[in-house]
Amino acid sequence: MATLQEKHVKFNSKMVVSNTGGNLSSDAGLILVKEFMNSLGFYSFAKQFLHFNEDRIYWTHDNISLLEQLLFQLIAGYSADSSANLLKEDPIFRLVLDKEAIASQASLSRFWDRISEENIAQFQELNQAMLDKVRMERNNTQMIIDLDSTHSDTFGNQEKTEHNAHYGTQGYHPLVAFDGLTGDFLKAELRSGNVYTSKGVKDFLAPMLTHYRQVLPCTDILVRGDSGFATPEVYDTCESNESFYVIRLKSNKVVEKLAETFVLVGDDHPWEEREVHYYSAFYQANSWSQKRRICIKSTRESNQLVFSHEYVVTNFHEELSAKTIFQIYHKRGTMENFIKEAKNGFYFDKTDSSSFLENHARMMVSLLAYNLVNFMKTICLPEKEATFQVDTLRLRLFKVAGKLVRSGRRLLLRMSSSHVYQDLFYQLLDKIQQLSWQV
Repeated sequence: MATLQEKHVKFNSKMVVSNTGGNLSSDAGLILVKEFMNSLGFYSFAKQFLHFNEDRIYWTHDNISLLEQLLFQLIAGYSADSSANLLKEDPIFRLVLDKEAIASQASLSRFWDRISEENIAQFQELNQAMLDKVRMERNNTQMIIDLDSTHSDTFGNQEKTEHNAHYGTQGYHPLVAFDGLTGDFLKAELRSGNVYTSKGVKDFLAPMLTHYRQVLPCTDILVRGDSGFATPEVYDTCESNESFYVIRLKSNKVVEKLAETFVLVGDDHPWEEREVHYYSAFYQANSWSQKRRICIKSTRESNQLVFSHEYVVTNFHEELSAKTIFQIYHKRGTMENFIKEAKNGFYFDKTDSSSFLENHARMMVSLLAYNLVNFMKTICLPEKEATFQVDTLRLRLFKVAGKLVRSGRRLLLRMSSSHVYQDLFYQLLDKIQQLSWQV
């Protein structure tokens, strides 16, 4: 229980501040998340895919319920498990979890201890089932799989933590994939900090491409990645799964020489003007099994003599111009925003456990929390509001003062009548309740 405090304020000597308001909550908007999860069928999916090692003889909170509590805490902005000790009697958390009192920090810690390697794969299966259902609702016929790696700093002797020379820090080096069109978090894998960017990318990418080709055969898939993923493993995997790819290629002497063959300079060349030219050519590196199309972007700044070149390798047909290929690649920049949202909004990089397995599990729970909010906002909110980050959604929709009143027949959630965004709140609630999921 929190220590009872009473404080006087200086701007009004008659006022005393204390935490004695009783059955109040600052998270009344979480009922929107609960309503969406119920509509999506999250609980049925969780029971279908998640099977924990249950060695307890007596227990109050089952494992699915503990997972739900962790998701609600992350979505509400509570990154620490210890927040549960203060939220234990919160009426909204008790309501959405359907409990007299929610689990304590100690119960959550023991939940992490029961995580197994099989559960990591099961988290991904759960995420995939939700992704498939949401894609059917959106009626998506295209997908852009943006591959990237990121960094999770560690500050102790965590298992498998290593120094990463690129980031210059100690930690982990997760591999991630997002849908570049919707922002959906497709997949994540925690790795040691010193592995190269593309380490394990074939085993990471191939199951996704195979799944979408089988489950949603009408979907056109494009794989994008920076030069860290310029490897035959990626090209061959995409080609064998009939998927397109646009991957940045590092410069080398051979492609530099090839690019220079396209540079033409005459006696009356306009050196004072900036120039950008696009070309296509076919090229085969020593490690490649065949020739592949590379697109070249040659840029010369005004009053400079030398062109700089950028390269992208792709299996798009030549009917698609090199300029268009580069435009497609440069849109990959939105992925950085998705990664920042996962980290800053859902604590994806909170890998402070001593166990590598537990850190992997925490990362996967953050992934699920990210997707639940992203699904809800992209399906149910108007176009403008659908771009909001979770911090804005918390401020406008989730962090709403409410008092839960119980009577013999019903529960009445009384929210603040001065809630500035109440119109958007009820619009979202109505939209969630109108969802009719495709089978």
